[in-house]
Amino acid sequence: MLRRLRPRHILDALISAGLLAASPALAASQENQFWTSESLVVQASDADIVSLDLSQRFREASSGGEQQTARITIDHRIAKAVQIGGGIAFFRSDPEQEMRLFQQLTLTRGIWLSRTRIEQRFFDTADRASWRLRQRVQASVPLDRAKRWTLIAATELMFHLNRARPNDKLGLAVMRNQIGLRHPITRALDAQLLYMRQQSFRDGRPDAVAHIPWLTLSWKI
Repeated sequence: MLRRLRPRHILDALISAGLLAASPALAASQENQFWTSESLVVQASDADIVSLDLSQRFREASSGGEQQTARITIDHRIAKAVQIGGGIAFFRSDPEQEMRLFQQLTLTRGIWLSRTRIEQRFFDTADRASWRLRQRVQASVPLDRAKRWTLIAATELMFHLNRARPNDKLGLAVMRNQIGLRHPITRALDAQLLYMRQQSFRDGRPDAVAHIPWLTLSWKI
């Protein structure tokens, strides 16, 4: 049986803050999407992890239609709870193609994870790179004594640091709030199902809010 959450008051604070910050403007446009992801995580050495992530995003035409993504990440542990890393990603949809370089710092403590990522985004519809800062905070809370069920709650903010195109927004551009469950299927394979609320902030027009169930399968070797 599931037991009561030990860090309940901490998790409640995280979720409450995320929901409060995510309150949509009354005129915000709404849409539904569905995302699936497959992840291969390789422990290359005691200090190095290599990840390959694929994703399929089923979106409405107003958001660019369906999108496929591929990402390779290398993380290196420099201290017990500190990793530095980076990688390259590709995003494909009908309106545009994107290649993305990124660098990141990941900190962990108990149930908490904090990830700071800087991205350089190269679009085939822009003449120069778009720079973006992403800050993610996540809590992973075991729900049972065997730790087979884990509650995931996270908030991520994305800031545009420059304008690659004249209509690009500067500053806070996207906020994601997630909550869901992770559960092992086998010793090496995990399944995670999240609900994500994604809000895109736009100048001079209503914000765009997407409601996204997100299923991820993760294989660790």
